[in-house]
Amino acid sequence: MEATVLERQVLLTENAARRVKKLRELEGNPELMLRLSVSGGGCSGFSYGFSLDDKTTEDDQKFDYHGVTLVIDTVSLDLLAGSTIDFVEDLVGSAFTVKNPNATSTCGCGSSFSV
Repeated sequence: MEATVLERQVLLTENAARRVKKLRELEGNPELMLRLSVSGGGCSGFSYGFSLDDKTTEDDQKFDYHGVTLVIDTVSLDLLAGSTIDFVEDLVGSAFTVKNPNATSTCGCGSSFSV
């Protein structure tokens, strides 16, 4: 049975949305969306990829939060369903982070995971 849209939803925090808005402002392109993808590789098996994009394909799912659109291709969405995307700033630096309930392990850098 196929998962419902709600079960496959990925959330974007207000803090992450604020950062995307700031990046759109810096790039001078109000159409930019945050694209999240998953690819094979990384120290734990899969790696998260973040980019800004102003185009979508028919394979993309879009989620709108706090005035920002999060775009995820359907293959990546299978591995990300139920995740929350945040933006954190600390002494080490700043980055988008993924809290993924599907990950059975993650690496120390937080940018790769396994299922």
